[in-house]
Amino acid sequence: MLTDFRKFCTVDLSLSESTAYDHLRQIRRFLNWIGEGEISTERIRDYLDSLKERAASTRANAVKAFRRFFRDFLGQGELVATFKMPRSEFKPKIVPTLEQLRRFYDALRTPRDRAIFLMFATTGLRRDEIVTLRVADIDFERRMVKPSVVDSSTKRRWASFYNGECEVVLREHLAQRADVGPDSKLFSGGRQVNRVFKRASKASGIKVTPQILRDWFACEMGELGVADRYVDAFCGRIPRSVLARHYTDFSPERLKRIYDGAGLRVLG
Repeated sequence: MLTDFRKFCTVDLSLSESTAYDHLRQIRRFLNWIGEGEISTERIRDYLDSLKERAASTRANAVKAFRRFFRDFLGQGELVATFKMPRSEFKPKIVPTLEQLRRFYDALRTPRDRAIFLMFATTGLRRDEIVTLRVADIDFERRMVKPSVVDSSTKRRWASFYNGECEVVLREHLAQRADVGPDSKLFSGGRQVNRVFKRASKASGIKVTPQILRDWFACEMGELGVADRYVDAFCGRIPRSVLARHYTDFSPERLKRIYDGAGLRVLG
């Protein structure tokens, strides 16, 4: 049944694989918690009550998964009809300064590690999008990246780009590899990417993650005068306004002109 639920999420609801997996994980946790007991609104309420000391986002993720599973998949919406999404407090983002990013960069050991860092910092892409990049997803002449991921109801795949700083270390990284072909992964898997960031964070004393670099990219491009709708496009987000959705040119040619015109720099 859980296998069918995951397929339902990706096919019927057009959710991304990562979102479907997150929903599946939430349902598994609940089923393990309830054991052999009967599933009812009261038991779901007890489970959510056990999460009340957790972050609002944790409880929200559980409610989302329950709605998808019980209401949409099983057609038993009455089980979850009373549960509302918890409100999360607004926490202003504080991104690293350029000086901090450069100190972090100095702690990276290899061309591969430096290329991973700069790809995150200069494209604005999500972690899973960078981790799954193949050589064929890169247009080296235009420094353009088009992740080979499936669009979902909340995520879109336009084009993003990397800057000249990243180009240098990316070519250095690929030159050291003997197994590079169109279908070759650009980098290693997610666990290795996580290790890269953990090592450098410990060595530099500055915590940096792929999500922090994505936040930094969006803030920096805004500071450089790039309109929000284009920052959203680089980051693969759905445009928020009618103007952006229906009257904006998101062609790769225009996006590249806007990207290059911003003059994004990380290393100075």
